[in-house]
Amino acid sequence: MPQARHAVRDLLAEQRVPVAAEIMDGLLLIVSELVTNAVRHAAVLSPQIAVQVTIGANWLRVAVEDNHPYRPKALEAEEGDVGGRGLWLVKTLTAEAGGKCDVEHTVNGGKAIWAELPLTPLATSPPTAR
Repeated sequence: MPQARHAVRDLLAEQRVPVAAEIMDGLLLIVSELVTNAVRHAAVLSPQIAVQVTIGANWLRVAVEDNHPYRPKALEAEEGDVGGRGLWLVKTLTAEAGGKCDVEHTVNGGKAIWAELPLTPLATSPPTAR
């Protein structure tokens, strides 16, 4: 899965997308988890996957698409659940960054799992007055 992480990182660098370091770290972990899950769980019905990166004015979205129709329930997993830890991690990292993630069915009968993140971290608390 390092190839997918490197490809996303290199693309964002080539396009000079101003991604904050802490967002980039989470994004690359998300890419790794999504690609790993697609390879591990969808490879029988979907020998090929696609990684798509969409860049907006102050956000970016990464989606991993496969041709397997199964929608993973693990995206709704909770912290204590035994299975689905990878998608729980994706959901947690996305939420902590102030983003969102979901699964969409594709026109070819497969699915795309995506995470959308801000380019810079959200302020965690308002600045204190002096």
